[in-house]
Amino acid sequence: MIRIETETDIERLRQVALLQRAELDRLYTRLAQLTEELAHARGEDAIAALQLELTAIQEQLAARTRALFSPSSEKRPRPGDRTRDAAPAPRTGHGPRAQLALPQVEVVHTLDVPDRTCPKCGGGLREMTGQYEESEEIDVVERSFRLVRHQRQKYTCRCGECLDTALGPPRLIPGGRYSVDFAVAVAVAKYGDHMPLARQVRQMARLSLATDTQTLWDQLHALYRHLVPTADALHALVLASPVIAADETRWPLLATPGASKWHAWSVTSPEAISYRIRSSRSATAAREVLGDYVGIVVVDGYSAYKALRDERAQVPDGPPFTLAFCWTHARRQFVEAEPHYPQARELIDKIGELYAIEAKVGGAEPSERLAVLAGLRATESRTLVGDIKTWLLAQAVLPRSSLGEAIKYTLGHWEGLERFLDDARIPLDTNAVERGLRAVVIGRKNHYGSRSERGTRVAALFYTLIESAKLAGVEPAAYLAEATRRAIANPGTVTLPHDLAAG
Repeated sequence: MIRIETETDIERLRQVALLQRAELDRLYTRLAQLTEELAHARGEDAIAALQLELTAIQEQLAARTRALFSPSSEKRPRPGDRTRDAAPAPRTGHGPRAQLALPQVEVVHTLDVPDRTCPKCGGGLREMTGQYEESEEIDVVERSFRLVRHQRQKYTCRCGECLDTALGPPRLIPGGRYSVDFAVAVAVAKYGDHMPLARQVRQMARLSLATDTQTLWDQLHALYRHLVPTADALHALVLASPVIAADETRWPLLATPGASKWHAWSVTSPEAISYRIRSSRSATAAREVLGDYVGIVVVDGYSAYKALRDERAQVPDGPPFTLAFCWTHARRQFVEAEPHYPQARELIDKIGELYAIEAKVGGAEPSERLAVLAGLRATESRTLVGDIKTWLLAQAVLPRSSLGEAIKYTLGHWEGLERFLDDARIPLDTNAVERGLRAVVIGRKNHYGSRSERGTRVAALFYTLIESAKLAGVEPAAYLAEATRRAIANPGTVTLPHDLAAG
């Protein structure tokens, strides 16, 4: 299966390269035509118009070339950064890190008896009580598996009317052979550490455990069945927040027609993260994920969210649904335009100042941060946002140039971009939900997606529980194990990460 997928990826990349090359050829041809027209132009207006279009074509050409041959990055040098030619500072190292969480073992090393002789006088060496020369090293205790035989003691009464048996450990699968902790380890390895099941099988074989991918999948699905109520509760917890962020990324459904159309949707609140994997990136999928959410959703400029908002607006007395847009996505447009339009740097710096204002709240007490932030936004941020809009309206550029497109995008989303000024709960960007999607993206790169629709549901559940545990500061394996044991003891039991964090 991996070989077929790899061949598909190679063919897809070849097609992309051919399309990019065709686009480059088209731009080169248009560039030659414009240059010739410019040479024969008469009149300043004609020359100015052709020059603008020529600049736009040159810009597109450079952008296509960078897309083919250059790494992409939004990072820009900051004032005071060293130049490329400056000599690098000598490396001093970071020194040993404190390992306070590791168990400590003391090993005392002594001289062999023949070595306890003084080389000067030949006398015997004696121990200096409590005197050692100490050093540290970090060692590894290899992971291992064991076969545990549970013997449940039987009891009877002399009357012969009663027979009882001691309780055993909770079983993930009735009559199953694998423990809850084993299944949790498999789940965290796949969805937390992004290790495909086939790779786990090979690793286990090196440690003398013979198993197969189907067996491991059975353990994952058994965990899934117990944890569905908890995942649903986490989704409801996110949608109960007055402000959330939403985003989506591709999640292929392997060996299925239209596999590339499947997407993993993520919604994030300060308390939790929830994922849903759907067969499209449409407004219908957005509706399924957001349900009847009432509140503010921070998103990028993707049209599905706008379509859902407009759909809600047409329903009389429908649940209020408001969009706030991401300043990071607006900034990216100007970062792409900057190589051709140096004036874009001014706008990029102004957006950077918005973030600098937000950073001022860092020293405030947690209970006072929203009030402090609201004050900063009502004064400093509002003035700066007004300056940004003035700058946008003052630019005279070709509408279809990269700077023109950036300005059009920003002004087209302006109402949602400035919404943060009136509500301190609204973040400037969707960075929180994008961080949450990193796990999905890395998992997709390692095991390519899911093999079945059932697999998409299992993946979404474990990403939801593992990433929510991280957000709450709870160790994911401990959380999954405890939530599963409670659900086995009382089916339908919901255990949130915050329940363990509070305990």
